Amino acid sequence: MATRRRLQFIQAQIAWMLALVVVLAALGSLELELFFVLSLVGFLMVIELTAPIAVTPTWRRRLPWFIAIGLIVFGVIVVRRILEILPPGVFG
Repeated sequence: MATRRRLQFIQAQIAWMLALVVVLAALGSLELELFFVLSLVGFLMVIELTAPIAVTPTWRRRLPWFIAIGLIVFGVIVVRRILEILPPGVFG
């Protein structure tokens, strides 16, 4: 059974992502890469804002794996964007 803190964590992340979809759609810049990056930023903020003071629950010990995967995907996105900006033939 999910704890109250875990449900708060999940609700905060879902609220952040729904707000992102609404704001990005309203601004006309709803792109998957931008949504992912801003969702990752929100995920990191939710982790910090809901961090326990004394005891770390078991479910929170798995979060660094999600952070690592998110940062790897973020790195791939950054490299792809940099390669789009560079003129052709720079690496060839």
